Amino acid sequence: MTNLLQLLGGFSQKNTHCTAVVVAAGSSTRMQGIDKIFTKLDGTPLLVHTLRAFESCPLIDEIIVVARQDSHEAVQKLCRAYGFEKVRGIADGGETRSASVMAGLDLASPATTHAAIHDGARPLVSEVVIRQAVETALRTGAAAPAIPVKDTIKVAEREVVLATPNRNSLYAVQTPQVFDFDLLRGALQKALDTGAAMTDDCSAVEALGMKVHLTPGDEENIKVTTPFDLTVAEAILNRRQAI
Repeated sequence: MTNLLQLLGGFSQKNTHCTAVVVAAGSSTRMQGIDKIFTKLDGTPLLVHTLRAFESCPLIDEIIVVARQDSHEAVQKLCRAYGFEKVRGIADGGETRSASVMAGLDLASPATTHAAIHDGARPLVSEVVIRQAVETALRTGAAAPAIPVKDTIKVAEREVVLATPNRNSLYAVQTPQVFDFDLLRGALQKALDTGAAMTDDCSAVEALGMKVHLTPGDEENIKVTTPFDLTVAEAILNRRQAI
């Protein structure tokens, strides 16, 4: 594992190599039978919007897509059709998120020092959000974009409220979540070995006792999970084009 001095900022940008792992291997169970990564968003497949953001970001050196095995050919065709030069490989999705991310990391270049893990179903991520997360991870070893929670959150069991956390300390974490490469691999391997269920990659790193630094997220960086989310994403794209 990378030593502590490196995690605290020993890398300079000149000798870093950041691989983006775009996880697009979900089952789309809440999309009413629609494979969301190929559904059209403003006339273009959703996954294309996602990959464009990382293709155009100068801090991203290569991209690995994690997809279901039966989607590999379709993903390859999209990458060729849209001329994505940074996409260097397509990995098979695993049974868990941790397994899927690990499969993507396995295809990363040997030169990789940092990995940016992104949900393939977040097609509206901006270069600013990506850049701020990567730059912070280069200094600290672990970073993720987040936005403050607006709603009051309740902790409940069997529909009975148990507690009301102070929302001033609550954040909704987004992706890309960016980490020192060796740190992330070690964290995910431990999660896989212990069978721990991780809903995001920060959780695996936090389980090692490492700090994750939050960077500014974006309300437009939504995750498309339901057909309604597609409608919202279309509205966001239309607003961007009108500006």
